[in-house]
Amino acid sequence: MEQLKEKLAQFNRKTISYDELQTLALNHQTYEQFAAQIKKLENENILQMIKSTGRNNRTPSLAYRYRIRKQLLNETYYKELQRYRMKFHNAINLDNYFKLNKKVWEEDLPYLKMINDYIERKGFPSRRVPAPERSFELVGDEKWIEQTGEQLLYRINLWEKLNIMPVADPLMFALNPSKINECVNYHLIVENKTTYQALLPVLHLSTFTSLIYGAGKKIEKGIENFDTQLPIKSKHQLFYFGDIDREGINIWYRLNQKRQVNIAVPFYKMCLKKEAAIGKTNQSKDKLALQTFFSQFEDQDATTIKQLLDKGAYFPQEVLKTDELQQILLTTTWEA
Repeated sequence: MEQLKEKLAQFNRKTISYDELQTLALNHQTYEQFAAQIKKLENENILQMIKSTGRNNRTPSLAYRYRIRKQLLNETYYKELQRYRMKFHNAINLDNYFKLNKKVWEEDLPYLKMINDYIERKGFPSRRVPAPERSFELVGDEKWIEQTGEQLLYRINLWEKLNIMPVADPLMFALNPSKINECVNYHLIVENKTTYQALLPVLHLSTFTSLIYGAGKKIEKGIENFDTQLPIKSKHQLFYFGDIDREGINIWYRLNQKRQVNIAVPFYKMCLKKEAAIGKTNQSKDKLALQTFFSQFEDQDATTIKQLLDKGAYFPQEVLKTDELQQILLTTTWEA
């Protein structure tokens, strides 16, 4: 029964069919044994019958579809999180774990204990050191941060406080010197080299302080060097323009999780006026990334992009010609 509850807690939807329940409960030997488990979950109000789907005619009778009350399944897990909230240093933020699978918590907990022990003993470091050095200090493994630890440290909001110098390729960018002393510095990140080269000749005429070449996924790590390479003490507003395909959207989404990066909407709107290409149907689909991306657009444009992606269509940045890219850069009022 506990194994089945664990599987239900990890199930990726809020409702579940009779057939899916049978698949999860593979260890049952007879229908009666399987039904007894499900009836118990019904009595505990963990599974609620969706009345419109009805029940089967067997004895005992089971519903064809149920609603999973995950808050009840996760009650013990949430209590454990609350206990560790009280035990750990108050700088360790566990809020994200309430939204994540219990398995993530179980995998992270040994490292969280070591990090807590480090903070309790030494406090927060005042000197910035490379990631492998800090990694060894925290958990005794110099490769941990680079392999999996970085994500955990962002998850608990400690990356900045632990003064870590990321091991990442330097950002590739061009500067507009006339804008460095502005109160607000604007920066445009473009995914592909062709777009970068097209915009570079007019950067000095634009409102942007820098034009950054994202080099596809490399920007996800490279952005960690932003403040080191551009130590300008003013407000920064970052914009991103990438391919309109699932991978380009995923790159922006992961980038935006590290620091706020606005969608450079005018470039995308111009792409929608062009003829889409067909292909890239095998790219991974991140529903949350797509939803977040669509929220940056007016409803009609968001619907158009969604329909195109669903058909396997996409827009590479190269669909825009040099003069179109330059005109958008120079004539748009860039405000987040």
